[in-house]
Amino acid sequence: MNKKILNILKKKNKSPIVSLTAYSKSVAKILDKYCDIILVGDSMANVLYGLDNTHKITLQNIIQHTLSVKKGINKSLLVVDMPKGTYTNENLAKKNAKLLIKITGCDAIKIESNNKNFKIINTLVKAKIPVMGHIGYTPQFKKKFKIQGGTKNKRKKLLEEALAIEKAGAFSIVLECIVPQTSKLITNKLKIPTIGIGSSNNCDGQILVTDDMLGLSGFYPKFVKKYASLNRIIEKAVKKYTRDVKIKKFPKKKNFLNGSKF
Repeated sequence: MNKKILNILKKKNKSPIVSLTAYSKSVAKILDKYCDIILVGDSMANVLYGLDNTHKITLQNIIQHTLSVKKGINKSLLVVDMPKGTYTNENLAKKNAKLLIKITGCDAIKIESNNKNFKIINTLVKAKIPVMGHIGYTPQFKKKFKIQGGTKNKRKKLLEEALAIEKAGAFSIVLECIVPQTSKLITNKLKIPTIGIGSSNNCDGQILVTDDMLGLSGFYPKFVKKYASLNRIIEKAVKKYTRDVKIKKFPKKKNFLNGSKF
């Protein structure tokens, strides 16, 4: 088993797992200093491409961004989302996951659960492809953004789903938008680590979309803590640049290119 994955497994019930998303080398290089896991998420659909959902992200989109992210990573575990429609059956899933790993050199792939694709996860694991699961609010399969696991029956179903994913061989599982009581139950029952997004601090780790927590995306639900307002910082810089260009304050003589030096 991948050494990085073993390190993640060892963190269960010990040290909280830190995870964020990245879609480029420059961001990945910064995150790599602090994160245990970096995810190339299909959330790029909303964040980078301005789409309403994640459904139209292609395998090629994911590959191109992963190639960039990979160049900025030394120590973090690199996990990549399998786009919607790329793992509808065992053969297709295996073919696409193998291609993804071969081209990008990522460490693992992530699959959203539809409560039916446990066999697909198992097939990938048997083919020595590490899989991270994903339950609760799963954007590829659920149309409406809703809090998950709020009733006794729903809690039971989510636990059964999580246990089935663990049994299929996944090394960890994302719990998205699951109520605290349910995320605690699942985390306590599973032997593999849980990574929460909008699922309280009852999980073994946390993940956020980096653009959300930096104040760039414009998407700030209750579960996102905005650690910076980069939109304001960028706007301020662009405003200063615009002013300098208009009054011919930029470029100055020191910015001129002379001879062969940059």
